[in-house]
Amino acid sequence: MIGEFAKDNLHGRLRRDRQALLWKLDGLSEYDVRRPLTATGTNLLGLVKHVSLVEARYFGEVFDRPSPEPLPRWQDSDGSDQWAAEGETRDQIIGFYRRTWERSDATINELPLDAPGHVPWWPEPHLKTNLFAVMTHVLSETVRHAGHADILREGLDGRTGLRAEHEQQIDEDARAAHRAKIEQAARSAAPARNSPD
Repeated sequence: MIGEFAKDNLHGRLRRDRQALLWKLDGLSEYDVRRPLTATGTNLLGLVKHVSLVEARYFGEVFDRPSPEPLPRWQDSDGSDQWAAEGETRDQIIGFYRRTWERSDATINELPLDAPGHVPWWPEPHLKTNLFAVMTHVLSETVRHAGHADILREGLDGRTGLRAEHEQQIDEDARAAHRAKIEQAARSAAPARNSPD
């Protein structure tokens, strides 16, 4: 009984956070979803591409159910799994992610939580894993990168939230006052010699 509850709970959270990650692209230009927003080049469409490849590999190859679509080599040294090349469209990347969901969901639905898997790219590939561990791992990856996407999106246009239906109207004055309060607390806590001024 607890096994089915755990499986349903993890699966439901994964579905929710997949949607949240995609929502972070809504309403943005091609440039804004692709442009590097950190020193390392992190961008919104790249996060979606990366998470889709992680999910395709973990729910596919690990359980001997490889993707019918060709996948790039695992974590190429150029980081190409984390950004969209000129020839890759937003629709292609999102479409691949959605098709990956269908294949992943089939794996989750068809296998028991203790179904064994093998992760050849782990540092110790002889270690055994199972569907429960993989579901937890993929969920944590998805949540982690959805959090990155939250911060990137907020930096672009101030939009925050888990999903569009939960978004509230942005009160710019209240937001600025709140930020100023936090800045003042930080300045007050810092010794004078470490002040940014």
